[in-house]
Amino acid sequence: MSETIRIANAGGYWGDDLGAFRRQVEQGPVDYVTLDFLAEITMSIMQKQRARDPQAGYARDFIAQVEQTLDALISRNIRVITNAGGVNPRACRDALLAMAAKHGRELDVAAVIGDDLMGRLDELNAAGAPLDNMEDGTKFTTVRERVSSANAYYGAWPVVEALGSGARIVVTGRCTDTGITLAPMIHAFGWAPDDWDRLASGIVAGHIIECGAQSTGGNFTDWRTMKKFETIGYPIVEVSPDGSFVVTKHAGTGGAVTVRTVKEQLVYEMGDPRGYITPDVIADFATIKLEQIGRDRVRVWGVKGRPAPPSLKISAAYSDGWKASGTLIIGGPDAPAKARAFANLFWKRLDLEFTDTHTELVGHSACWGPIVGDPDVPEVLLRLSVRDQDRAKIEAFGKMVPAVILSGPSSVAVTGGRPQAQEVVAYWPALVPRDLVKPVLVTADGEQPLEWPTPLLPLGPAPKLPKHEFPKAKGAGFARVKLSKLAHGRSGDKGDTANIGLVARSPEIYPWLVKTITSAVVKKRFKGICFGKVERHEVPNLHALNFLLHESLGGGGTVSLRLDAQGKTLSHALMDMEVRAPKGLLAAAKRGDAADGVPVKKAVAPKAAKAKKKR
Repeated sequence: MSETIRIANAGGYWGDDLGAFRRQVEQGPVDYVTLDFLAEITMSIMQKQRARDPQAGYARDFIAQVEQTLDALISRNIRVITNAGGVNPRACRDALLAMAAKHGRELDVAAVIGDDLMGRLDELNAAGAPLDNMEDGTKFTTVRERVSSANAYYGAWPVVEALGSGARIVVTGRCTDTGITLAPMIHAFGWAPDDWDRLASGIVAGHIIECGAQSTGGNFTDWRTMKKFETIGYPIVEVSPDGSFVVTKHAGTGGAVTVRTVKEQLVYEMGDPRGYITPDVIADFATIKLEQIGRDRVRVWGVKGRPAPPSLKISAAYSDGWKASGTLIIGGPDAPAKARAFANLFWKRLDLEFTDTHTELVGHSACWGPIVGDPDVPEVLLRLSVRDQDRAKIEAFGKMVPAVILSGPSSVAVTGGRPQAQEVVAYWPALVPRDLVKPVLVTADGEQPLEWPTPLLPLGPAPKLPKHEFPKAKGAGFARVKLSKLAHGRSGDKGDTANIGLVARSPEIYPWLVKTITSAVVKKRFKGICFGKVERHEVPNLHALNFLLHESLGGGGTVSLRLDAQGKTLSHALMDMEVRAPKGLLAAAKRGDAADGVPVKKAVAPKAAKAKKKR
């Protein structure tokens, strides 16, 4: 059994820095490299590609990345795991083999297939899987004829089998971001399918590194503290057999790995922190322990897990009409007032009813909406958007955008040309019993059906957490400051729900956050943006709060007409809020800022007094 393994991530989405893979391979020792390519819209795009060409439907960029590093992968004995296979992992495997043969090299590649359920939807219905929308209960029959892709989320275990076959590269279809990181740990250390705590620790490691440089200083609240953004390092985890691990990056690269950068990634795109559900295990993020043990080295341990659910999640996509967006430059003086006047006359002249319309003043209030008030700016980009089932109405909108620039307020110019109708591909989440979907392993020896080793056990609630004690800040008086002086955070999306993770800058601040930043306060802050309820989850071990803002992203994903359709800017909209806070907390925040990234000093036992010499 290995003492430790080093797993590097080289990409968090299709379109991430293509050079990161080569850097992770060449800039220092690693045992495995993982790359995540897939999202809901990505699957639909790949499905269309395969419909036009049976040999397409995967991330072709990945083939070029491997080709550039082929010699290093082989000489350094590095193994690669990725879901770049998209909707056609078999074709992705074939392309890799052909590329290696062209260079006269042998390459052992395994593919995991069987997650593509497009041809089995009626069969699954007949077997008792209704496939109704798991979030709002809408019947699957309402979208059945418009579905363009449907894939089950696999976890780590099929990848473990692929690694056991000796494959240097494993390509999958819809495998979870965390599963491709957990798999090499199971393979290297022989973890059992019911070793819930170790499996949960592997899932946490996967969540930390799955978004590439987001855990090494990218997208970080305190971005001004980051150095050498142009050479930012991508994350690496050094994993021990007991499941504990260290988050780090290659020496000499830019960015930073600190407890804060790791915490921000932990609260990113988070639902209930006590129940992070995966096909392999349910991880409890409220049990995670973090410690800075060196420069760019954060130790993670103590993670607890519970049995995995009996169902797999299905990510389906379906056609849901058309949309378009048009933009115009509105110059000053009084640019915001002109933009609003132009938008009003535009919608009146168009005189059509749409499923949804949206008006945004980019550079003024597009992302934060009414939160920003009414600042005076020298120019704005007026963004007009529509969505409807009738393509003819979308095309009429496109023709009207450039047609009115000379008949409204002054200093208006069209930019980007006439808007074009775009097909809307909507997201449909569903559940299917695990035993109805079985993975298949493709190797040089042929195809091998696989079984799920994960035991089916009753699901129970998360155990009660022990009470946490927090130090008290000293100091008299109060001050009005931006919340960002006391907390940092990050936001993301879960469908039409935005998640905002808020992290105290020091332990003393956390009880004040719990008392002060309530669901009601957040709901009021996002009036005009959040139209549903606001949930709050406490994560005392991370000194964090996680807010879920329902109905805040205009339908979410590809359906939304919002410029910030994934809520990436909303954490800063919350942190920009002015609050009244004890001055003692501000002093504690400054101490926390100064200590970020500094290794924890271990207590040292006092030296024994020297014995007096006898005279």
